[in-house]
Amino acid sequence: MRFITAAALAALIAAPAMAEGWKDDYKVLKFGVLSGENEKDRIARYTPLEKYLEKKLGIEVEIFTAGNYDGVIQALAADQIEIARLGSSSYAAAYTATNGGVVPTLTDIKQDGTTGYYSIVVTRCDSGIKSLEDAKGKVHAFADPDSTSGYAVPYWNMVNKEGFKPEEHFGTVTFGGSHEADVQGVYNGTFDTASTYQNNDVNGIYQRMEAKGMIDAGQICKIWQSPEITTGPWTFRKNLPADMIEDVTVAIEEFAVEDVEGFKAYSSFDPEDKNPKVGFERVDADRYQWIVDMRAWIKAERRKSSS
Repeated sequence: MRFITAAALAALIAAPAMAEGWKDDYKVLKFGVLSGENEKDRIARYTPLEKYLEKKLGIEVEIFTAGNYDGVIQALAADQIEIARLGSSSYAAAYTATNGGVVPTLTDIKQDGTTGYYSIVVTRCDSGIKSLEDAKGKVHAFADPDSTSGYAVPYWNMVNKEGFKPEEHFGTVTFGGSHEADVQGVYNGTFDTASTYQNNDVNGIYQRMEAKGMIDAGQICKIWQSPEITTGPWTFRKNLPADMIEDVTVAIEEFAVEDVEGFKAYSSFDPEDKNPKVGFERVDADRYQWIVDMRAWIKAERRKSSS
């Protein structure tokens, strides 16, 4: 009887520690966000989610930022962060860098049930440039080599749909470093055209910049738009505990319902947007395989060009 009582007591003492599961090994959850906008605005958008996850999961949560997309991708590959909010192309880059060692779980979903957005090319409205053909010989800026809408999708479409190689069509091709830098460069006259993205005609990078007073309204115009792109995923390292991936995924899923104002900040809610983001949808690796294949094609084209 004494043995049974001691064993039961030991089990009771051990139970709280065992119940924590993966939290015993992961006292801090670090998530990375891409450099699509300036760091101040990135932090402002993701801080409500950071605070929500801390309360929901009962652990410390930290936001990780880097000066470019590759910084976040490499941090994920080097096990320096556990999760990242990636674009489709940066997910593909992380998938390649880790030999498939990442797991996509969620993407944003809009009010009408769609989960996509668009790559666009913009210019100053007073530039006289009305099409990609008009931009021949001009200075064009892509956003970042690991950007879906700011590089991979427009580059692939220019070659395979529009019938020209950007390096041969434009007078100069460069990288602005981020979507905001691309738009700001066009606004300032540094670039004639630039690749960026929008969700629709009232919600996108340049529209947000107008709303924030970074640029004057009515100065930036769209001259090209891609087919719809699946929004990038929340992506975990595959070497994390499966229950950790599921618990954090569920917590993020519930964010839109349990912290409505925080989700508005995260999603850059615009009351004029008739099709705002309303939550998340589960995704898997198959959803993004075409992006992985597209990136492989772009790399092969680069090798051919340099040989």
